[in-house]
Amino acid sequence: MLIVQKYGGTSVGDIERIQNVAERVVKTVNEGHQVVVVVSAMSGETNKLVGYAEAFTATPVKEEMDMLLSSGERVTASLLSIALNAMGYQATSMSGRRAGIMTDAVHTKARIESIDASSMINALHDGSVVIIAGFQGVNSDGRVTTLGRGGSDLSAVAIAGALHADLCEIYTDVEGIYTTDPRIEPKAKKMEKISYEEMLELASLGAKVLQNRSVELAKKLNVNLVTRSSFSDAEGTLITKEENIMEQALVSGIALDKKQSRISLEGVVDRPGIASDIFIALADKSVNIDMIIQTSGHDGTTSMDFTVSGDELHDAKNIIDTFVANNEVQKASYDEGICKVSIVGVGMKSHTGVAAKAFSTMAKENINILMISTSEIKVSMVIEEKYAELAVRALHDVYELDR
Repeated sequence: MLIVQKYGGTSVGDIERIQNVAERVVKTVNEGHQVVVVVSAMSGETNKLVGYAEAFTATPVKEEMDMLLSSGERVTASLLSIALNAMGYQATSMSGRRAGIMTDAVHTKARIESIDASSMINALHDGSVVIIAGFQGVNSDGRVTTLGRGGSDLSAVAIAGALHADLCEIYTDVEGIYTTDPRIEPKAKKMEKISYEEMLELASLGAKVLQNRSVELAKKLNVNLVTRSSFSDAEGTLITKEENIMEQALVSGIALDKKQSRISLEGVVDRPGIASDIFIALADKSVNIDMIIQTSGHDGTTSMDFTVSGDELHDAKNIIDTFVANNEVQKASYDEGICKVSIVGVGMKSHTGVAAKAFSTMAKENINILMISTSEIKVSMVIEEKYAELAVRALHDVYELDR
């Protein structure tokens, strides 16, 4: 089998942990598998590099930030290769450039466009363990780019797809995907299997084990993913096609995203195309919009509420300010004291009353719902952040996810 293994920052946090990863890789090799390893920067390294840059300016040039931050993963890759070679196993490390990872030109949030896997394939044929610096690639101008949050997961999935790997294992500091965050609800249970669709919803809604972009790519490339711990031998959670899962739970999990902000626009000029103008301007700055509510007034204006990721609020404010300055929006307000709690499950497709149970649970706990968004397999509610953990525990209990 050809297996791609990805190790996150906590898994390679120091020399001892890199040695532990090397031993796990050796075990996989000794079982007769070809192995490609994708690594993150050592835990805390990226934050340290960001701190160095911000010592000069709060808004460093994005192209230079990519050059700076990509170095963390290269350090880990070379150290792991050194460790494996010292143990008598042939290994070679590669930057994103050498691995053939081509991206678009959006610095700090680049998307992978193609992978020329020839260098990796040649190294595998030579009997090497191939170690790739995750989170990075190179654009058509030859500039180093980084892939944004969760970029090493994305690298691993894309490489698994390009190599037609049999399995992609994502190693983290947790043993798999749980029904909700065990730190909030100790009764949360680890799932053996979950569908791409459910995992995509959970990842996009705030579950931190995997980022939604990597799950989306795994589904597109039909890559079987396993998330498991690098600190134990426990079986992880398989993320696969829905048809590969025998029994589908009504609700599979509860997700919580505290990194949400709500933008409220009042007195928006009610003309054709105004919503398009606003959201295109936000999209042009790579600001992702989540929930949207629009209400029409009777005085030639309308109101809009929408949510964005908290780390994109600064960019969103700058854009909205231009519409206020042009008198197309009378007033804009920003609320960072909110969160989004969501229930997810493919079983919702064939059952009624799931959303009603969620709403009645919130009412019973005296939690006001500010915004609601639904899809075929999820219900999301924006509430005040102070009620976040209470809402998660109440919903986990009412849907009996501990059973």
